[in-house]
Amino acid sequence: MTILRDVEEEIGRFRGRLLAAAAFVLLAFSLLAARLVYLQVIRHEQLATQAEANRIAVVPIVPNRGLIVDRNGVVLATSYSAYTLEISPRVGRGSGADLDALVEELAGVVDIEPRDRRRFKRLQDEMKGAEWLPIRTRLSDEEVARFMAQRFRFPGVDVKARLFRNYPMGEVGSHLLGYIGRINQAEKAAMEDWDEADQGNYKGTEYIGKLGLEQSYEKLLHGTAGFEEVETSAGGRAVRRLNSHPPTPGDKLVLSIDIKLQALVEDLFGTRRGALVAIDPRTGEVLAFVSKPTFDPNLFVDGIDFESWRELNESIDKPLLNRALRGTYPPGSTFKPFMAMAALNTGKRGPNVVINDGGTFQFGNHTFRSHGDKGLGPVDMHRSIVKSSNVYYYSLANEMGVDLMHEQLEPLGFGVKTGIDIENEVTGILPSTAWKKRYYKKPEQQRWYAGETISLGIGQGYNNFTMLQLANATATLVSGGQRYQPRLVREVENVITGERRGVAGEALPPLALKPEHVQLIRRALHGVTQEGTSVRSFLGAPYASGGKTGTAQAVGVRAGEKYNASKLEEHKRDHALYMAAAPIDSPTVALAVVVENAGFGSDSAAPIARRVFDYLLLGLYPSEEDLAGVREGRVVTPVGKPRRADEVPLPGQAMPPEAAASAPTLAASAASPIQRVAAAAAPAR
Repeated sequence: MTILRDVEEEIGRFRGRLLAAAAFVLLAFSLLAARLVYLQVIRHEQLATQAEANRIAVVPIVPNRGLIVDRNGVVLATSYSAYTLEISPRVGRGSGADLDALVEELAGVVDIEPRDRRRFKRLQDEMKGAEWLPIRTRLSDEEVARFMAQRFRFPGVDVKARLFRNYPMGEVGSHLLGYIGRINQAEKAAMEDWDEADQGNYKGTEYIGKLGLEQSYEKLLHGTAGFEEVETSAGGRAVRRLNSHPPTPGDKLVLSIDIKLQALVEDLFGTRRGALVAIDPRTGEVLAFVSKPTFDPNLFVDGIDFESWRELNESIDKPLLNRALRGTYPPGSTFKPFMAMAALNTGKRGPNVVINDGGTFQFGNHTFRSHGDKGLGPVDMHRSIVKSSNVYYYSLANEMGVDLMHEQLEPLGFGVKTGIDIENEVTGILPSTAWKKRYYKKPEQQRWYAGETISLGIGQGYNNFTMLQLANATATLVSGGQRYQPRLVREVENVITGERRGVAGEALPPLALKPEHVQLIRRALHGVTQEGTSVRSFLGAPYASGGKTGTAQAVGVRAGEKYNASKLEEHKRDHALYMAAAPIDSPTVALAVVVENAGFGSDSAAPIARRVFDYLLLGLYPSEEDLAGVREGRVVTPVGKPRRADEVPLPGQAMPPEAAASAPTLAASAASPIQRVAAAAAPAR
């Protein structure tokens, strides 16, 4: 009986356990069924969308950057497609030693130079968080095929088709064109303040304009980004294109610049430093915009190497300084025609008032000298400009006072930005009592002393202006007061429709200059070329021009000492300047030029102006003998037989083979990345 009771108890316990296990299994299946219902029914649409997103990726297509051409259609900046070998620091083998080892392995497949390694290291530091960094650019088809055949060995490394910028003229016009470069962290932060449309348009964009017109017209040149939907593998690689919307190339900029004239002027400077700006007074169009020395903007496209950057940045010649836009200089005697117009406007001095130039002007205990103490005798306004009398303008400045001079000369464009369509223009200095109070902090420095006014009359003292301002003021003066905002871009062309829209400089309210006063100044400027300081430069010219030479101090000399160029370092010698217009009775060009530390404007600056006028008015290009002579500063009057400008070839174009092969077509750059990579891999099959 005891045994039967034990069996029944065991059976009862077993049944209880069986029921518990069955209940647990039923509960588990119920939970699984509920989960399936929740996922398949309740969250079906959401999860289906996520699954599709895992399978389909939307890839932005960067548009082809717009062309930049000169007024005659010569290409100055273009884009072409080439392949790059890029590493993803996030997906690859990490950083530091691992990345170094990866680069070493890659070097066995594709040539990687020390310069490439240095650039990659720098990009790692500058572009933290970037998804891809190039280790090699502009791969050949053979190199692409070689890597694609072994791509499985290098996770986190891929070949990408990228658009590259090329500047075919090399250093010619580099300061006005600028260059593009990889977007840095500060620029990324600034882009966050853009509206959503602009931010979306720059998805996938890695390069933007950094300087010059490339920077100022960035959004027009950039174009409109496209996109494509691609099917991806589990590893994230694109395997099939499902849909696409092609990008719209950027607009083409048509400049007012004549690049052959630009190259000529740069050649005339030789190794000397300086700037020249030539403007059409009738429209405000800039015909030449020169800053010397120049640099090669192609160096910046891939990322400039350290040695080249140090050479440019630490050079005493400052080749990266845009002297036409940001270099400021005392105008010297080129300021005198403007002072004369201010005197006429205010009635402070009439054209027939005669001042005796005895060689010195005494103010208090200080003697202001003129022409090495040699006086010109009696001079009226015309003769004061032609013979460049300092005493005449010392006395005029004293009579007018600094604030009246400021009031009269500022509307001409001195001491204010011109509004040219390129960024980073400086204002220069046109002094006044109010300016000095703002500029200096100590009360004793803020006070204006009467003696400081005297040297302003001959373009010295605090006066400091850019060649852009001086050229613009000259254009306003000789045109009778008509004013424009200078413009480098003449037209913007939509490359899809071919439609062109003008970008004329804004016409500003004209100055109320009396025609008889303008005519008097024009005649005096013409007299400078006939019997004044620039007569040798314009011997034999078949057109009538007008101009004014100037010599401006780069550094001051101590009281009681005389200036002696031979005793000064080259960088401390006087600057040579010239302002001019032609034809003088109805000017079509006005210019200003400075040759740094070159001495007299008549010897170094005026000869350059003569060749510019010959080119624009006569269609003539200097002979090789003449070019060499002006370049070396030993020729003033033209020598040799000039050539027809249209027969002189453009300067040698600097275009890599990849650019030459792809430059003619814009469509190539808009091709699908998958198509381009597939095409690159084809030779390996």
